[in-house]
Amino acid sequence: MTLAVKITLALALILGIVVPFGTYAAGEKTRGRYKVALGVNVFLFFGTLLVLTFLMFSGTAFAETAETAAASSAAGWGYLAAALSTGMSCIGGGIAVSAAASAALGAISEDGSILGKSLIFVGLAEGVCLYGLIISFMILGQL
Repeated sequence: MTLAVKITLALALILGIVVPFGTYAAGEKTRGRYKVALGVNVFLFFGTLLVLTFLMFSGTAFAETAETAAASSAAGWGYLAAALSTGMSCIGGGIAVSAAASAALGAISEDGSILGKSLIFVGLAEGVCLYGLIISFMILGQL
């Protein structure tokens, strides 16, 4: 990794952390401050993606042999599959937990004797995340 890439990555990380917080703090006394902070976050996120995409495909990345390219492509697809299995299962599990936990809290507030039954449903929703993590470990074990 060249020095320019390292500096760009460091700058992107610093901007991604400092600028949205500064935007929120500066606009704290105005209306709609969350909209400004959200806009800055979205701009920096997609801007960083574009810059890193350009850096990823520039340079001597295409000077590999066919065998090396095929092996790295297969490994890349494996890492992408592992990331997607974990990420998507955690998003789905989070949605399920939010629905089950809010309904369980409402039911427990009316009748405290159903605590055990409601915890089972919340635990089942959290199990979806664990299944995705297990699948990603299985995928990474094959690489």
